[in-house]
Amino acid sequence: MAFVLNDRVKETTTTTGTGTISLAGAETGFETFVAGIGTTNKTFYAIELPGNAEFEVGIGTVTDASPDTISRDTVISSSNSDSKVDFSAGTKNVFCTYPASRAPSASMTASTYAFNHSATLSDDQTISNAVLAGPVTVTGTQTITGTVVVV
Repeated sequence: MAFVLNDRVKETTTTTGTGTISLAGAETGFETFVAGIGTTNKTFYAIELPGNAEFEVGIGTVTDASPDTISRDTVISSSNSDSKVDFSAGTKNVFCTYPASRAPSASMTASTYAFNHSATLSDDQTISNAVLAGPVTVTGTQTITGTVVVV
């Protein structure tokens, strides 16, 4: 399983509720999620009901089935206070997107992507007052002085 982004991936759905989305096929000029993202892969998705205020942006897993589906694993933003939306009836658009909150910008600082740690990781590995961005793997005994920035 991989995380995949792709352009021009868009389908429709008539799924209601808060569960897994059953996909109904690609819009003209677009690819299906199975073709553009691949089965068992994760991607960013957006779902919106045209003419309605219901929307959801998140991370989902694509499954090649009958019908194809995309799960709603993690909600990033939505019209339901950033929780899963209980979608009402109607044809909704489902498409691959890149959420603005996940995109770097010139106004962001390293602390947007990193965490400060002051904890012992094991008996012989301690990181104190360092900035880490992951994933980070440290093996063996390390002695580091000064400022540590891993990006």
